[in-house]
Amino acid sequence: MGNIWTDQAKYQSWLDVEVAACEANCQLGKIPKNAMQQIREKAAFQAERILEIELEVKHDVIAFLTNINENVGDAGRFIHVGMTSSDVLDTGLALQLKASVKLLIKEIEQLKDAIRSLAKVHKNTVMIGRSHAIHGEPITFGFKLAGWLAETIRNHERLMRLEKDISVGQISGAMGTYANTDPSVEKLTCETLGLNPDTASTQVISRDRHADYVQTLALVGSSLDRFATEIRNLQRTDVLEVEESFTKGQKGSSAMPHKRNPIRSERISGLSRVLRSYVIAALENSALWHERDISHSSIERMMLPDSSVTLHFMLREMTEVIQDLGVYPKNMLRNMNIYGGVVFSQRVLLALIEAGMSREDAYQIVQRNAHAAWNKEGGNFHANLQSDQEVMKRLTEDQLASCFNTDIHQSNLNIIWERLGI
Repeated sequence: MGNIWTDQAKYQSWLDVEVAACEANCQLGKIPKNAMQQIREKAAFQAERILEIELEVKHDVIAFLTNINENVGDAGRFIHVGMTSSDVLDTGLALQLKASVKLLIKEIEQLKDAIRSLAKVHKNTVMIGRSHAIHGEPITFGFKLAGWLAETIRNHERLMRLEKDISVGQISGAMGTYANTDPSVEKLTCETLGLNPDTASTQVISRDRHADYVQTLALVGSSLDRFATEIRNLQRTDVLEVEESFTKGQKGSSAMPHKRNPIRSERISGLSRVLRSYVIAALENSALWHERDISHSSIERMMLPDSSVTLHFMLREMTEVIQDLGVYPKNMLRNMNIYGGVVFSQRVLLALIEAGMSREDAYQIVQRNAHAAWNKEGGNFHANLQSDQEVMKRLTEDQLASCFNTDIHQSNLNIIWERLGI
């Protein structure tokens, strides 16, 4: 990914645009074939020389064209005819953005495969589901991963859509009116480059497209943050239901040799904040003065490479975390059954209602027994119920025991597995 955003790659994208535009003009009979051959053979640049010229002229595209003409010679007079700087800048940028999205799509496909594989293994690995960070009812770890997979699939679709939306070029000249260039040049140039002509560019391609790019990358990053935050919470010492891999020789603390920290997930969470911070700048870039200003340019030189490289790294990092994730089913069962199964309170509530008790009375009785277990070290909800005469008047031992079975919590999950191909 980093190679896409070097100065060398940027100038190469500009050269690709200029040569493709010359080819289009040649095809339309506006550049002699011998001159076109000279352009093909000699058009080249030297990044250091461009920067040297730019120090004097204070204009990057003029510096680029000056260096190209130094190499091409007389045929250079046919390069950039009827074009404006943004034709080169924005169309070249589109090539970089398209290449970046392709790499992001490749990485998210690998993440998708990693999550699906882990979900298949743990379809029936029972654990507690939590709301407000408090124990709720039983789920499975595979079910939790199914939610991650569904979100990753949506993000994959978003990136696929983004590749199409960002693959837009322009060769429309000053103000975008085609006054000094044939619209056919734009069409032919974009075809050569694998882009679509912008529907109605001004002197620039409107920055809503680039804002969409940054927002989409930030959204994908926020999903990774969600997954990473969950891993971090589940790795807490008092939970320890999953754990990032800890390699031989790795150390967690300079002072505390016992530490095994979720550093990669923390890294992902931190970097997601960087991605989100760019969203405001990208939206601000959408409002340019009249047909063009360059207030967007400076931030894009930082924002677009940085967000692309950052998300690429985050995707690869999360894939490796998932692939090597330690999963501890025994700890999941231990945590779920703390306080004698208070998390099965709804099953007991419904059983008492079915046995003829009013909902209000049943709720009060179940809550009383659950809280008595919850507030007591070593408390046992199941045992409390067995000792409660109001409960045992309504339920047999077998009926009560059946309330503490997790089968019902898994009985309808096949619909999720089928939707996701797990």
